Amino acid sequence: EEKIMKKIIVACGAGIATSTVALRKLKDGMEARGKADSVTFTQTSLAELPSMVSGHDLIVTTAQGGTGYGVPVISGLGLITGIGIDKIIDDVIKTLEL
Repeated sequence: EEKIMKKIIVACGAGIATSTVALRKLKDGMEARGKADSVTFTQTSLAELPSMVSGHDLIVTTAQGGTGYGVPVISGLGLITGIGIDKIIDDVIKTLEL
């Protein structure tokens, strides 16, 4: 039975540094919950988001923005600050219905 992978795009304000941290925490959290094989991740910046977002099921952003693409958006700022990581992971799983 082929699994439908859910696609998450992680966007940060400027460079790749913050989204790399956020991405790693997100992957760790998904693995801890046994969901890592249900999702794929794309890394981008908010500036590149409009050209990259197509086909994704969820946007996780570490900065302001990301709305208006018809794709659910979850703030991933806590992935950087370390505050509320579990809730973010839970929200991701709930939003994607994993």
